[in-house]
Amino acid sequence: MDKIKGKGKEAVGKLTGDRRKETEGKTDQVKGQARDAMDEAGERGKGVKDSLRRDDEQ
Repeated sequence: MDKIKGKGKEAVGKLTGDRRKETEGKTDQVKGQARDAMDEAGERGKGVKDSLRRDDEQ
């Protein structure tokens, strides 16, 4: 969600010449990317944990 919001803010900032709004938009996009990376890492961690459990059960 942050990435979409950020793209909108950046676009508005560019159109209006508001560098602060443009920078806020870029910051929001980076926050969204970081959140996505954390979510992905969590999912990978769960997958590894599940794999280890299956190996122990065999």
